[in-house]
Amino acid sequence: MTHEYSSAAFSLASAACWGSADFSGGVGSKGSNVFGVVVVAHTAGLVTMILLAIITGEPLPSHAALLWGGLAGIVGGLGLVCLYRALAIGQMGINAPVAAVITGTLPVLVGIWKEGYPAKIQFVGFAIALIAIWLVASPSGEMGRPKGLGLAICAGIGFGGYLICSRQAATEAVFWPLVAARTASVVEMLAIVFASRQPWKPSRSLLPWMIFAGIFDSFGNMFFMYAVRHGRLDVATVLSSLYPASTVLLARFVLKEKISRLQTSGMIAALVAVPLIAAK
Repeated sequence: MTHEYSSAAFSLASAACWGSADFSGGVGSKGSNVFGVVVVAHTAGLVTMILLAIITGEPLPSHAALLWGGLAGIVGGLGLVCLYRALAIGQMGINAPVAAVITGTLPVLVGIWKEGYPAKIQFVGFAIALIAIWLVASPSGEMGRPKGLGLAICAGIGFGGYLICSRQAATEAVFWPLVAARTASVVEMLAIVFASRQPWKPSRSLLPWMIFAGIFDSFGNMFFMYAVRHGRLDVATVLSSLYPASTVLLARFVLKEKISRLQTSGMIAALVAVPLIAAK
């Protein structure tokens, strides 16, 4: 398997995990303080990454890599708060894909700036993938502006910053930068909840959803780190940004949310885009 196809495989695995994490986090955020949800989810992710770092025996990277990881955790944590709130108050099948489109824009531009233009066939794949994500985001019967759309846009900006910072950290290691990221985000969320002096302890009945969200999210981050170590940032970003497909499917089968024909077309377009983006 070539590096490009390895990167594509890791990116798609990342998308599957992130989509599952967003679904779990969105369910866990219903009726709960979103900052408390992120504290629980990222604590679960922190424990997961520490265990993997110890099990794999990965050596500690430089301070610079850990700092990039910490910065990724700060901007990503804020993005996740916005996304979970958007998923809790709005329709998952709309807000998750909108966040994904915004997420993919900044890293793609940075990837082209730092690594040069990709192959022409990959550009075609990028275009189809962006159309696919937007189709998946198409409203299914709602009128007017969807609830939580502004939060979804803010989430995309935060996630885009997270991916850019993660790329810098991934040059040296995978697990310890993710430990730094999760540590930074947990401290950040705890500081916010204590400063706000509002009830933040999450509902016990929803606790498993929050823990699942943290574990899935951390594995998604891990796969993305491997993806950028094996290939280009823009390729990994666009493919991993297809994560709304799994969120939409889970919302369809678990929450019985309807999937429109446009959303179905978007998923089919995504399948067409993947081999084009992975091609060389």
